[in-house]
Amino acid sequence: MPVRQLPEIIVNRIAAGEVVERPASVVKELVENAIDAGSSRIDIFSDGGGRRKIVIADDGSGMTAADLALAVDRHATSKLDDEDLLQIRTLGFRGEALPSIGAVAKLSITTRHASEPHAWTLRVEGGDKTPIAPAALSQGTRVEVADLFFATPARLKFLKTDRTEAEAIREVVRRLAMARPDIAFTLAGEERAPVTWAAALPGAPGQLIRLGDILGADFRANAIEVRAEREGVVVEGFAASPALTKANALGQYLFVNGRPVRDKLILGAVRAAYSDYLPRDRHPVVALFVTLDSREVDANVHPAKTEVRFRNAGLVRALIVHALKDGLAREGRRTAANSAGSVISTFRPASMPPANWDWRASPSYPVGGSAAPSFAERAQAAFDVGAPSADIRPTEVTPDLLDRPLGAARTQIHETYIVSQTRDGLIVVDQHAAHERIVYERLKASLEANGVQRQILLIPDIVEMDEATVERLVARGEELAKFGLVIESFGPGAVAVRETPSLLGKTDAGGLLRDLAEHMAEWDEALPLERRLMHVAATMACHGSVRAGRVLKPEEMNALLREMEATPNSGQCNHGRPTYVELTLTDIEKLFGRR
Repeated sequence: MPVRQLPEIIVNRIAAGEVVERPASVVKELVENAIDAGSSRIDIFSDGGGRRKIVIADDGSGMTAADLALAVDRHATSKLDDEDLLQIRTLGFRGEALPSIGAVAKLSITTRHASEPHAWTLRVEGGDKTPIAPAALSQGTRVEVADLFFATPARLKFLKTDRTEAEAIREVVRRLAMARPDIAFTLAGEERAPVTWAAALPGAPGQLIRLGDILGADFRANAIEVRAEREGVVVEGFAASPALTKANALGQYLFVNGRPVRDKLILGAVRAAYSDYLPRDRHPVVALFVTLDSREVDANVHPAKTEVRFRNAGLVRALIVHALKDGLAREGRRTAANSAGSVISTFRPASMPPANWDWRASPSYPVGGSAAPSFAERAQAAFDVGAPSADIRPTEVTPDLLDRPLGAARTQIHETYIVSQTRDGLIVVDQHAAHERIVYERLKASLEANGVQRQILLIPDIVEMDEATVERLVARGEELAKFGLVIESFGPGAVAVRETPSLLGKTDAGGLLRDLAEHMAEWDEALPLERRLMHVAATMACHGSVRAGRVLKPEEMNALLREMEATPNSGQCNHGRPTYVELTLTDIEKLFGRR
């Protein structure tokens, strides 16, 4: 078959396959055009999941008649002052969106520029353009897209249900609304009730208001402001505390120079920053905004402009990790899962008696109005659960301890939980989780300072394992030695432990090595050495901390509380579990109906 030049209409439809993937792609391109036009209000309407109709109206600068006639031609744009593709300061720049949409749908554009006496309108159906004509519009631009993919019916078979496509449109608008809190957005359609996000004030407070409106009140309550700047690169935004997580990474919203992106580099940096706080199967919720010189980032690497490439990727990654870690460390104790709402909902009874309920009308009311002999004693016997593990109520508590963030220890229950009293409430501490974080932070500090101190075993511990596990451990011997764990092969199916970290005290070497071997089996060779070392430290800390079931003396309980107050990130253990929960006196009074 000879080589031939394709007709222009076929070229446009092929190009539309890259730009117009689904109705949400149309909404994205048109809303980006409205933002670039300097709009302060953008209204979005969709019908049939965007397949039947999409309408975008804005109050931006609009277009003149000459610009409108040229706007639907391929590679015609007003967003590039010259041929320098590294000086892109707008969301759109290729000049492909409108002609691509017009090639596969019925496109109608009505616009009015301030210099024009009236508005102008233009229609494009399946690539065929009509002459411009006068129209009525007070300000801005109104774009209507009907019968999407009518010119390419085969594409319709690949669309999802109307509800799914409508949700994709909603997600696109949500991301663009997060990027520009100074613009008011209204999203309406047959599939949903209208939702409006009002324009917010500039700066971090306004940004948090917009993020809270979109991501919910839980995010606003748990949001931690983060910011870092270096060599012209600024990272700012809000990150949720480890108390608020999701089962996937869909709650991570990333923006580069105002453009919503899905960048693997940034996602990896977020994962690294939260690695000390979350379990492996949970993901943080963040909204991060990266701002840098347009010459330092290439936005022209993806047809839909959803990916970017940084000139100095290492700097951007390091800055994101630093900003997140700094914010999380700054709010280390607040990040515990101790919000009053979640704790109260756990305590609250499933059913409450009616407000006008009279206890004297109860079937259990004693005959004759008085309790039977020994009735109360027999009923109360069911609640006899034994004395607390440790009780220091008779001990005089110094007032200054009550003023400390974690208060004064009052008792230990179930040999696992420490109950402490503060000036305005009480705190329940998981002793194992809390001490695990303390030991972990000590190991990290020792590693950064002068190495972890070791203790030589008088008689080496011999741990028997299968040959593959032994090989795996011996191969990582140098990394384990950095944390004071010195091992060597002891035949084909055993390992000799000669030195252990002094911080761990007397530890179960066999259990520790088996846990380390399980974690190492999951490591990828691409995993950085630093992350591998932190995994080792976390496993050692778990084995070297106070175990659940150990009875603590009053002095030990108070010492643990004081160490928690001095330890960074003490709100969670190494596995992301909370180390304590807090109930204020007000919360307790609400539980008992006093407020």
